[in-house]
Amino acid sequence: MAHLLVVESWVGSMSRLLPRAIREGGHEFTFLTRDLHHYLRSAPEGAAHPLLGARNVITADTNDTEALLPQVERLHAVLGFDGVLTSCDYYLPTVALTAARLGLPGPPPEAVGNACRKDATRRVLADAGVPGPRFAVHEEWSRIAAAAREIGYPLVVKPVDLCAGMFVRRVDDEEQLASCVAALAGFPVNARGQRRAPAVLLEELLDGPEVSVETVSHAGAVQVVGVTDKSVGGAPAFIETGHMFPAALPAGDAEAAEQTALGALKALGLTDGVVAHTEIKLTSAGPRVVEVNPRPAGNRITELIRHVTGVDLAAAFVDVSLGRAPDLRRTDTGLRSAAIGFLVPGTAGTLEALDAGAVRTAPDVLEVQLAEPGRQVKAAGSNNEYLGHVMAGDPDGTGARARVESLLDEVRSGLVIR
Repeated sequence: MAHLLVVESWVGSMSRLLPRAIREGGHEFTFLTRDLHHYLRSAPEGAAHPLLGARNVITADTNDTEALLPQVERLHAVLGFDGVLTSCDYYLPTVALTAARLGLPGPPPEAVGNACRKDATRRVLADAGVPGPRFAVHEEWSRIAAAAREIGYPLVVKPVDLCAGMFVRRVDDEEQLASCVAALAGFPVNARGQRRAPAVLLEELLDGPEVSVETVSHAGAVQVVGVTDKSVGGAPAFIETGHMFPAALPAGDAEAAEQTALGALKALGLTDGVVAHTEIKLTSAGPRVVEVNPRPAGNRITELIRHVTGVDLAAAFVDVSLGRAPDLRRTDTGLRSAAIGFLVPGTAGTLEALDAGAVRTAPDVLEVQLAEPGRQVKAAGSNNEYLGHVMAGDPDGTGARARVESLLDEVRSGLVIR
């Protein structure tokens, strides 16, 4: 039995999947957080709270790394940790620094730090010759505007240190650019109380579909688990509306995406102790890296993979965080593809009705989760405003996405927001 230190977490699916994987692996964990109430406010329905499975729950200022590291050293001397991990993007650099400080397995802190800063990722990949969009990073408006004119409209505006698509926008002219920059300036602190960098990232707008390459790195070797497709909506935002695994791609396109992701991981130095989710645009000029995320995929992509292949990426994450070889052997699950579609609100108001009806018991349905009526709703601007999802599988081929879209249409017919 190993003892893991979990530093913060998301409150979505990974908050349940990761503790489950730790428990099913025969291990235990201590949970470290600056705000326990953040998790108590988001208790999952119909299941025991995942923190009830923790050996210890300890409060510390996880946003003050300089003060945190000596405190974790003292905890380690008493409790004895075998690995440290997090599912929350904002604490991945802290975890990497903690593992290095305690002499525990993990990727290099510099590699994780570069992957978690979109501007640093762009610079590292550009220096290594890994293909990506033309880009610029500036703080002052005059330089931002000049760089935008040089790249050319339309383009994409991004914060360098947020996730879930927050404040990522397509802009078609300088007026829209100014509005986006002002909105970013009005959000100086992220959802976890960390002060944000004022830099603004501008990127060339890439054509083509987007996919993600899911990989596991251990002992210098990176193994591709597969390629997931992505549908995007909510323009001018870039909201993920659904995914399917495996992506229905020609073999050459899938191989090109995989090789591009492997090149990005190698350039960043993420070849040990990492489960990664690398987003790739399949443009008319070839694959281009969108982002490299040094943690398991969100939006239940890990569950799509498990339903199709039997591979549990949450368990693999636990294994590599302990310095152990992950079990990536595939099993016959009876499914050839699995997909998820999200219910994305287009208007603000109060959710008056949302009923799955017969969808929950429809053939091939794997999951249905919907928000309860009475909830206050705002028009979605990121991946944080979903009203629920439907997941379904296809035992015969790559028809899971079409099946999910059909099921979502049924759910939408009963959606009322006023």
